[in-house]
Amino acid sequence: MATAEELREALAGRGVTLSVAESCTGGMLGAAVTSVPGSGEYFLGGAVTYSNAAKERLLGVRASTLAAHGAVSGEAAVEMADGARALFGSDVAVSVTGVAGPGGGTAAKPVGLVWMGVSSEKGSFAREFRFGGGRGDVRAGAVGAAMALLIEAALG
Repeated sequence: MATAEELREALAGRGVTLSVAESCTGGMLGAAVTSVPGSGEYFLGGAVTYSNAAKERLLGVRASTLAAHGAVSGEAAVEMADGARALFGSDVAVSVTGVAGPGGGTAAKPVGLVWMGVSSEKGSFAREFRFGGGRGDVRAGAVGAAMALLIEAALG
């Protein structure tokens, strides 16, 4: 897990720009990134796409991806990250989509399952996370993990 301060320290003066696409975190990631002075140097913006329709319209996630894999999937997370990177013109983008709970979980996709996608000029990938606790814990864990992924992608 990383903090907004660690993100700023890693990126200050490097010229790398970031954007985010959020679903289950509902804007918490963008709020965390911008909670520190100087974030305007590297953060270009974010899209909160809670509904599938918003994921399709704003980020270009394919309806076929959502139908085949669902919004909480590595495939959707990658398309969300690619879409955010294109939408904002950033060097790196991260996406977050998951089941924060307390309801909505299934045996295949339980509460606490979060997929994140990363998009950069080096390519795109998805990573699966499982967070415990209540809704707030899942969302906070996802924010910290997403900032760590941003640092990794921006510096890697």
